Amino acid sequence: MIVAETRTRPKPEAATAPQLADVWRVVALNDPVNRMSYVVMVLRRVFGFDEDTARTHMLAMHERGRSVLWSGTREQAEAYVFALQQWHLTALLQLDEAG
Repeated sequence: MIVAETRTRPKPEAATAPQLADVWRVVALNDPVNRMSYVVMVLRRVFGFDEDTARTHMLAMHERGRSVLWSGTREQAEAYVFALQQWHLTALLQLDEAG
């Protein structure tokens, strides 16, 4: 008796949705050394913030110890962190796990 051998083909993998790039945050920490007006000026120059937005972030840094200034691609976030550090402000790059 001959038994027909049945082979099953592997099912093609369903196309997965393209994975979005990770979102990174630029976080500035409180600056106990520089004047508040200096921090506002730096935020305006680096990010192009208006006076009120820059002052809001500066006050958050002063009162809460940190402020998330920007979120987006890693390359741009690294450039912002580097620019802030060149102005002698303390800034961090953090992966936004919620994004």
